[in-house]
Amino acid sequence: MTFSNKTILITGASKGIGAAAAEVLHGLGANLVLMARGQAALDALAARLGPDRVLTVTGDVADYATVKGAIEQAVATFGGLDALVNNAGVIEPVARLEESDPAQWAKVVDINLMGVYNGMHAAFDALKASRGTVVNVSSGAALNALEGWSHYCATKAAVLSLTRSGHKEWGPLGITVVGMSPGTVATDMQVVITKSGMNPISTLEWSDHIPAEWAGRAIAFLCTDAGAAYAGTDFSLKTEEGRRAVGLLD
Repeated sequence: MTFSNKTILITGASKGIGAAAAEVLHGLGANLVLMARGQAALDALAARLGPDRVLTVTGDVADYATVKGAIEQAVATFGGLDALVNNAGVIEPVARLEESDPAQWAKVVDINLMGVYNGMHAAFDALKASRGTVVNVSSGAALNALEGWSHYCATKAAVLSLTRSGHKEWGPLGITVVGMSPGTVATDMQVVITKSGMNPISTLEWSDHIPAEWAGRAIAFLCTDAGAAYAGTDFSLKTEEGRRAVGLLD
């Protein structure tokens, strides 16, 4: 894989899957626009990657104007946009429906669902021009309800519907819209899940989770022409077939 002269915007880029994808894609030659809420973490990531081909944008994906501005900066700085990775997402606070806080539940919707919509809407013109790709980071929670995760399961299910809708509407225009379901990944989110003590996922050992770098490699794979074969679906990194396609298995 090579991404020389390709520009990719990653949301939630400061840590976890987003940072792993940034490291993989930058190593493959991509120009990167890295967006997250924490400037210090973004600066640290940019320093690890080096000064070339990296632009950082601080902001919340729930704010449409900020997302639109990041897209505009990508086009102005690098001449276009070839892929959008909608990775930003949260699972806190884990709580049963009757114990959940309505304001916090709505905030998760704003980030996990509206953030993906904002990215897709804001990037449309640039991606149409480049016949580019949208990768929506998904989850098995899109299809399976889990205790304490009503906000996360509902928003990931909605994102899968956005992936399907994007494929139906934009596929004929040459834009690939695909989801990526990695399974459980060794990131800070798993620390939150473990501390909650709720549902079977919280009982998994750290060694049961895949490295974030595997998810980053899957995102890079889906940003190539190969991603079109999975358009409108959630590509699964949990299967041997998926891991072999990415190059994680011989």
